[in-house]
Amino acid sequence: MPLLPEPGPIRVLAWATLVNTVGTGLWMASSALFLTRSAGLSVAQTGLALTIVGLAGLVTSTPAGYLADRLGPRGVAVGCLAGTGLCELGLLGVRSMAGFLLVAVPIAVLDMAQRGARGAILGRGVPGDRRVYARAYLRSVTNVGLTAGVGIAGIGLAVDTRAAYLALIVGDAVTYLVAAALLTRLAPLARVARTGSGPRLVALRDRPFLAFVALDGVLALNFSLLEVVLPLWIAVRTDAPRWMVSVLFAVNTVAVVLLQVRLARGTDSAGGAARASRRAGFALAAACALLALTEGTAGGATVAFLLAAAVAHVTAEMWYSAGGWGVSFALAPEHAHGQYQGAYTMGQQVGAVIGPVAITWLTVGHGVPGWLVLAVVFVAAGCAIPPVVRRAAAVCLVR
Repeated sequence: MPLLPEPGPIRVLAWATLVNTVGTGLWMASSALFLTRSAGLSVAQTGLALTIVGLAGLVTSTPAGYLADRLGPRGVAVGCLAGTGLCELGLLGVRSMAGFLLVAVPIAVLDMAQRGARGAILGRGVPGDRRVYARAYLRSVTNVGLTAGVGIAGIGLAVDTRAAYLALIVGDAVTYLVAAALLTRLAPLARVARTGSGPRLVALRDRPFLAFVALDGVLALNFSLLEVVLPLWIAVRTDAPRWMVSVLFAVNTVAVVLLQVRLARGTDSAGGAARASRRAGFALAAACALLALTEGTAGGATVAFLLAAAVAHVTAEMWYSAGGWGVSFALAPEHAHGQYQGAYTMGQQVGAVIGPVAITWLTVGHGVPGWLVLAVVFVAAGCAIPPVVRRAAAVCLVR
């Protein structure tokens, strides 16, 4: 992967993404402890509040993308990033669950809007054969930024005072404002005028596309598998040392930074992207099978199977991401990239809401049988995507 892409929208987005994801890393690492140790929320309230925030983002993702199309994606992206940074400062006064929701729900809505706007910028401002490359490059940059942010947050977590947590929040807010300023360097894209008297949110009426979104959401459970289930599985069901969690996260991060662009090759077309999603389903099934084996192994064998599972998982994650990007760009009408990108994120949001509870219950709660069931689910979803995408592409041609 080249250190910097060619001058233009991809490079501007890369700098903005790098800055913004450093801030995201600050919040990701500190949010749970800030809410429970400084803002006064219980663990149960924290979980409920974050679920409500996730649902708010889910229901507004497509309308927010529609606004990006109608108002112009650059202006929406800049405005929403700046608005998010200002709202983040409202977290400084949070002392209750109600206060947190009052600030966090608008942040979730603005975040969905800026994501849809960025998708529209890529869809309309980048040539078709460079869109997936751009997404892959930005994802590699995202992992670099998150890693840096999490590392910096470790200082605040070690201090463990309210002042330290508030400093991390201010840092996150600043990154949003700087990212907004960077995006003003993008060339403006014209607003898309509404044509005809039909429905505004056409993405929500595109049933073949929504079928893909649902299947993609099943594969999106891979994120919960890494972030939630794997640490619990290692701690509860294996004899591996707890520090293996950090090793496996490092494997994931480094692999995405180095290989995401390479594994995204061939996914610029709907067919190639759908095949990548199918490969992701089989690779996730392999990861599930390897993790199931670790319940009955000991010592070095457990570590070896965990490492093999991590490699299978991150390979699947990169195929899954590239496949989703390729399909979502290929199936979107040129006048509706914003709302289609917003609708595409719905599957991921549903996975983020139900995934931690559902697959923790299935795997950590039921052991090997649960892993095998999950493997079958991943294979079934991956194999269903190519025919669904073929049907959606046929509909797209006659639209």
